[in-house]
Amino acid sequence: MVERLTVGTGEAVREIAIERRAGDAPGLFWLGGFRSDMVGSKALALDAHGAARGLAVTRFDYSGHGVSGGRFVDGTISRWQEEASAVFATTTGPQILIGSSMGGWMALLLARAELARTARAGTRVAGMVLIAPAPDFTEELMWAGFSEEIRRTILEEGVYAEPSEYSDEPYMITRGLIEDGRRNLLLGGTIETGCPVAILQGKRDASVPWRHALRIGERLALDDATITFVDDGDHRLSRPEDIDLMLKTIDAMVGAVTSAA
Repeated sequence: MVERLTVGTGEAVREIAIERRAGDAPGLFWLGGFRSDMVGSKALALDAHGAARGLAVTRFDYSGHGVSGGRFVDGTISRWQEEASAVFATTTGPQILIGSSMGGWMALLLARAELARTARAGTRVAGMVLIAPAPDFTEELMWAGFSEEIRRTILEEGVYAEPSEYSDEPYMITRGLIEDGRRNLLLGGTIETGCPVAILQGKRDASVPWRHALRIGERLALDDATITFVDDGDHRLSRPEDIDLMLKTIDAMVGAVTSAA
């Protein structure tokens, strides 16, 4: 059954859709990607895996995504992060964050916010598994690669329809998304999560270059971080063998968290 959570006030209010599976700790908390939703192949595999292991699983759609309310073109990193934090606040006990693509950026921002709120000893973010994580993608992987014509369109018209190789519909890249992204950049300094981090990255990823994962690893200097490269893996990492790797990595993280408790 889909739950609904109200986030924001006034004109910014939106209803966020949540799918929740009861179970033991540590819970598995899914953070999807840009224009993705909570019924993608990796998210559903995670839910089934949680059911088989008896672990709690939380999935949700950002506003403008899936079955949540709100318009996609109103979305920004801060807006979606606010929603992720609001959904996280409805969970209990230690959680392992599983972030895919943009969800990796969301996971890192969520962990940072939890550390600032509770201090390292009190954070409920117990571990993190990031799949082709894309922190700073609005600046590093979008704006930096746009032509002057596209940049001018965004600045003057407020939106650019970027063709997508993953959908028949273009990505609507707004000026608000780009400008807000600059207020959430992480790769310019040390990233502290307060937990172990495992990164899975395809070397044939055309959306998030594998060197991006190396930069993230360098910034995670204060935490235990590992990077596993999939030589023939693309951005989705959703083949059966990729999903198997994701689930095995999550199991290892669950084991580490349980042993440390």
